Amino acid sequence: MEMRSAIVVGGTGLVGLNLVKLLCDSEEYVSITVIARSKLTFNHPKLTVIIRSFNELEEKDIGFAHEIFCCLGTTIKKAGSREEFEKVDVEYPLQVASLAKKCGIMHFIIISAMGANEKSSVYYNRVKGKLEKELVALELPQVSIVRPSLLVGERNEFRFGEKMGEWVLKVLNPLLIGPMKKYRSIEATQLALAMKVIAFFGKKSPVTIYNSAQLADLKMPEVKEDEPISREELFNWDKFQKEEVTLIDEEVVFNRQKLPAVKEKNETEQ
Repeated sequence: MEMRSAIVVGGTGLVGLNLVKLLCDSEEYVSITVIARSKLTFNHPKLTVIIRSFNELEEKDIGFAHEIFCCLGTTIKKAGSREEFEKVDVEYPLQVASLAKKCGIMHFIIISAMGANEKSSVYYNRVKGKLEKELVALELPQVSIVRPSLLVGERNEFRFGEKMGEWVLKVLNPLLIGPMKKYRSIEATQLALAMKVIAFFGKKSPVTIYNSAQLADLKMPEVKEDEPISREELFNWDKFQKEEVTLIDEEVVFNRQKLPAVKEKNETEQ
């Protein structure tokens, strides 16, 4: 069985750190390389940490991996200015994506934000929209963009606005159903898990966008011999509008071992 390798860029933040820990504990991965500007708070035999300023990042720092997870992101307050904010949230991710393409990495998975739109009146969403547009223009083999709602989890620094939003959404989450479900807050641990699922089962197309409602329900399926894996198990088909659902390919390769056939959905089902 072939073991997988992954690169996590920005592995010291809320989602990145949870993702690194998840991958280290996953039997499917034998090697995880983290590229960050500071040391991680833990060690693991599978883990290699490259401390590097992203201004100095080179092709040799990337190397080969089955997928690369980009978890870079900051706030204007922490960055100090809009210029520095855009450097972290746009320039650095695009630089990493360009290097990943040169290194032959097939799958680029990146955290964006709900509401990302380059024409948005909201500055933050406009920046994320700019990132997505320029990322698509790079024409990587496969890009998966995850758009979470408000992230919940223990950060190294206190963010008052996010904490207020977290408290409000904790009350509102049960009321956000149907099309409104994508506005529910999402745990950082769940987002990390969803990104792993996407690495294995995401749609094999040039660009796929996953909204927060989809991300909240993704889980690794239990693989049982001779039992088909249904799309409902992976992407909860019936919970989303048909056009929003991302389907797995007809054949999925899992460590070079083909999984049981994907169970077909009856054409009469909606």
